[in-house]
Amino acid sequence: MLHHFIETKEALKRLRTDQDGVVSFEYIIVAVCIIGAVSAVFGVGAGGAIGTALTGGITAITTAFTAAV
Repeated sequence: MLHHFIETKEALKRLRTDQDGVVSFEYIIVAVCIIGAVSAVFGVGAGGAIGTALTGGITAITTAFTAAV
């Protein structure tokens, strides 16, 4: 158990001084923010004006393809 603790401690020390590790954490933070923003705009049920507009657009495209065939 002590061996695993020491390995984890050394890995965290390397990550703290490694600038590439910091950049990867920044990408994770940005990705979480983007996912949060998209969830806030579209919501779980995709209701509201944006959801209605997207549903109407998809319906129009589907209708156009069906009429063309």
